[in-house]
Amino acid sequence: MDRSTKNRTTVFVYGTLMSGERRHAALSGQQFVSDAKTDHRYRLLLIDDYPGLVDASDRKGNSITGELWSVDQSCLSRLDAIECVDDGLYERREILLVDSIEHAEAWFYAQDVVGLKDLGSDWRSR
Repeated sequence: MDRSTKNRTTVFVYGTLMSGERRHAALSGQQFVSDAKTDHRYRLLLIDDYPGLVDASDRKGNSITGELWSVDQSCLSRLDAIECVDDGLYERREILLVDSIEHAEAWFYAQDVVGLKDLGSDWRSR
């Protein structure tokens, strides 16, 4: 593995970190990989004014639209802080993608989802 890819993580972003969204600046200096879609086993829910990705418990999920980014460890730590991983708001773990050879991680909402609005497959279509 060459030095340019060592210690980098591919992440799937689906909401406020996407290009053109309010927190996209947190990815400044990182490498855009491609647009991407997840497997059909997830749901995208509205949490206040931002989205939350969850596993589809009813097995009737959506293929969520997002972007893949290759990020360095410093950026990954910054993104974990933005997503409040240490506080238990989100957890970062592997996500299954379609039409991609990339191994990627994403932030999953880790709180109660009862009563939250389903956003379908794309945060930008809200």
